[in-house]
Amino acid sequence: MILKIQFLNPEFFWMLFVIPVVCFWYISKKNKLSNIISIPNTIAFLSHSSLISKLKPLLYILRVLCLVFIIIALARPQIIDISTKVKNNQGIDIVMAIDVSASMLAKDLSPNRLEALKQVAASFIMDRTNDRIGLVEYAGESYTKTPITSDKNIIIRSLNEIKYNTIIEGGTAIGMGLATSVNRIKDSKAKSKVIILLTDGVNNSGFIDPNTAAELAIEYGIKIYTIGIGTNGMALSPVGVDSKGKFSYANIQVEIDEALLMEIADLTGGKYFRATNNEKLQDIYDEINKLEKSDVEEIKYYNHQEKYRLYVLLALLFLTLELILKYTIFRSFI
Repeated sequence: MILKIQFLNPEFFWMLFVIPVVCFWYISKKNKLSNIISIPNTIAFLSHSSLISKLKPLLYILRVLCLVFIIIALARPQIIDISTKVKNNQGIDIVMAIDVSASMLAKDLSPNRLEALKQVAASFIMDRTNDRIGLVEYAGESYTKTPITSDKNIIIRSLNEIKYNTIIEGGTAIGMGLATSVNRIKDSKAKSKVIILLTDGVNNSGFIDPNTAAELAIEYGIKIYTIGIGTNGMALSPVGVDSKGKFSYANIQVEIDEALLMEIADLTGGKYFRATNNEKLQDIYDEINKLEKSDVEEIKYYNHQEKYRLYVLLALLFLTLELILKYTIFRSFI
């Protein structure tokens, strides 16, 4: 809520220029208005100067104040109470399909690809205040981690729970991850339906072809943004498990089917990105955030409170006080 003071008729403030004229006129005519008698010597009167006579200019001060408040009242002062309400007209439904295969533990992003993704994705989710978001995990197979929801706390909690595990079959089934995402969002009534598909490999698992899943997305009006994550060249990646169940790492060639990811994005009206480091990954999500905007309408309610009455009352008060003093205390001096 915002309180704002405004004047409906500010042009009346020009009348304030009358005040200095009135003051100058009073000072220049003071002697005549006070009925002062000029005599050669006033020594005899000095001891008899009256306090009331010295206060006589108070009448003119009251008259000037009355005039000032009348001018302010004519300017129509108002206090405006402004209340703002945000109305979400049409939001966007987004499904984030995240590759959780073992290669996502590669350390070419800090601390690894999967954790870097989760950090950036969390910021992206919190920025989408007006949209619904769902999460899909995939490796050699896929499943829905979180259905589409507007509850950001649930989404963030589910995102933080995503980690590599041996429960999901190994491999990278891009087609499966994409198909599951399409199935999650296809019945949405949102003005825009978007899938953000992230992977660091090539489609080598699953029984659904990625192009088939992309064609299904086209049928339901779903736009797909694809992100290939991983450096160019070699990356420190898990290559095996030691006797203690921990991954052993070695530098291996990064392989991302960029041609496939570009094709999927182009077919559905989306865009392909390549994230080779943490900063680039952040920039990609920032760009997607700018490309996909929700329609938000801001409605403002104005409540006008007229305040001119207060200044009219003050003007009447000073005018009344002047008249009372003029015809009582200062009567003999008028």
